[in-house]
Amino acid sequence: MSLMITILIITIALFIWGKFTPDIIALLSMLSLFLLGILNLTETLSGFSNPTVIMIAALFIIGEGLSQTGWTALAGKKFIKMAGKSTTKLLLITTLGSGLLSGVVSNTGTVATLMPVTISSAWSIGTLPSKLLMPVAFGSNTGGLLTLTGTPPNIIVNNTMLESGLESFSFFEFALIGLPLLLITLLYFRFIGYRLLPNNKTNNKPVDISTTLHKWIEAYKVDGDYYRLRVRSVSPLLNTKLGDWNFENEHKISILRVKRRHPSRLKGNDPFIEFPTHTTEFLYHDIITVKGDTEAVNALMIKFRLGLLPLESITDELKNNLINQEVGMAEVLVTPKSILVGRKIRLGNFFKRFGVQLMAASRNNIPFTEREIRIKAGDAFLIRGIWDDIDQLKNYHENLVICGSPEGMAKTVADITSKSYIALFALILMIALLVFKIVPGAVAALISAGIVLITGCVPITKAYKGISWISVVMIAAMIPMGIALQKTGSAELIAKGLVDTLGRLHPIVLLGGVFLLTTTFSQVINNSATAVLMAPIVIIAANTLSLSAVPFMIAVAISASTAFLTPVGTTTNAMVMTAGGYKFMDYLKVGAPLLLLFLITTLVLVPLIWPF
Repeated sequence: MSLMITILIITIALFIWGKFTPDIIALLSMLSLFLLGILNLTETLSGFSNPTVIMIAALFIIGEGLSQTGWTALAGKKFIKMAGKSTTKLLLITTLGSGLLSGVVSNTGTVATLMPVTISSAWSIGTLPSKLLMPVAFGSNTGGLLTLTGTPPNIIVNNTMLESGLESFSFFEFALIGLPLLLITLLYFRFIGYRLLPNNKTNNKPVDISTTLHKWIEAYKVDGDYYRLRVRSVSPLLNTKLGDWNFENEHKISILRVKRRHPSRLKGNDPFIEFPTHTTEFLYHDIITVKGDTEAVNALMIKFRLGLLPLESITDELKNNLINQEVGMAEVLVTPKSILVGRKIRLGNFFKRFGVQLMAASRNNIPFTEREIRIKAGDAFLIRGIWDDIDQLKNYHENLVICGSPEGMAKTVADITSKSYIALFALILMIALLVFKIVPGAVAALISAGIVLITGCVPITKAYKGISWISVVMIAAMIPMGIALQKTGSAELIAKGLVDTLGRLHPIVLLGGVFLLTTTFSQVINNSATAVLMAPIVIIAANTLSLSAVPFMIAVAISASTAFLTPVGTTTNAMVMTAGGYKFMDYLKVGAPLLLLFLITTLVLVPLIWPF
């Protein structure tokens, strides 16, 4: 037992020191339990097959699906609109949102869904994610106390009550204490907690699409080159194909996009042809987006009797009409050792081989007007294509370098498509499966993640990139610690001794002792394991003292969800650690005052609502 306590103390000390990453510390702790004979091989590796760990990885994929299909960007815009430029309002909105959502969705699911939205919103209003992510995690932990199924400890204490022959809790009974605690959490972060949160600079700043487009417009002088033309009933283009006309050579015009006014006449009923080909047919009322100088466009309009449609501002035109969830833009540079250097090529034809359109080109910040040039190192090109095709240009890295992050830019597009609704359906399906307990939580998350992957909402390669592997490995490697504490009898011996001692004084003192002991364990072991360990002991202690077990079981449920002092106490704390750049001491500094408020509230309200 003394060996077990030593390993626990060293593990906590390493977390506090912060010299090594959390996953490395957790793995070293796990290995030491095996090498010193405390756990066998199956117990040591049990965390990596634990349903909770599998569920967490699946939830990251679902969150990535919502991000990739536009919901994150859309929600971020809504959050920013409600918050304005107020960091305080955004803090309250995200914290309250996580609290309410976690009443019906798992805490991990809530954080996985809101984390990308929170990060994007934080950067957009000029603050740092570290000022918002910890409140989201703590809000989700608190919000789990709103319903019977909000968090596993609630279910565990309820099942223990039933097994002991006592009456179960109603579905919303936990809200009698959960709502006051959620309000206290909001007030705490509004007036105290926000000042204690660190200003950690991280590298997860999302791409600002409007700023990026402004830079491109200025660098490539594209603001006078784009026009939208309408095919009239008298136009010679009517019912002909693009290949019938030599627009590039004869008219110096590039056809970028065709929008059907009558999509029913188009195969697939898709109103947009993002990349017209030689076989694209022009129909009545088609809206054609073209690129060319003003004189060339005027000549085209006269010759083909086309109508001119008004454009939005060029930034909005590019963002709203030429960029969406499927199609994007990027800037590429020619490398010094590129095989292209010295070659004379027609720019448009060169980029067509990659399935992308050339939008503009420049050299030494001076835009090209020629269509055929001799390539030099450092030449820059603005291209448009399907996001995946643009991403494929990375394979051509010895010759062309993509500037910025097309993948990150894609996530900022708040364009809702059919895949967006599939991703949303996957989330709703998971919630329904969890609420009605049709399948286990891990299976529900895997089903929804599978839908997201199979339907192409997130490519598999991007899905794996979207998983925070540090968090997943750390949680999996820490689960054996909880097993070891129970196996060696360390946890039960400490718990039983403390409860027996305090129980002789006063029920309020016992209630406080139960809270403090449970929250102590919850800081270092899984909250479900904590509840499993404490619930039967509390039942026995209450029966021995002829007291009602209900208030003590409520205290167990509350305190098992108060792992505010460490990043390993709950999954949600671990999930935001890397994204917020938090250190071990950040949790202790911010979480300790909130934990004290929870203790005081529990000692005051619980005996009033559920008498001894």
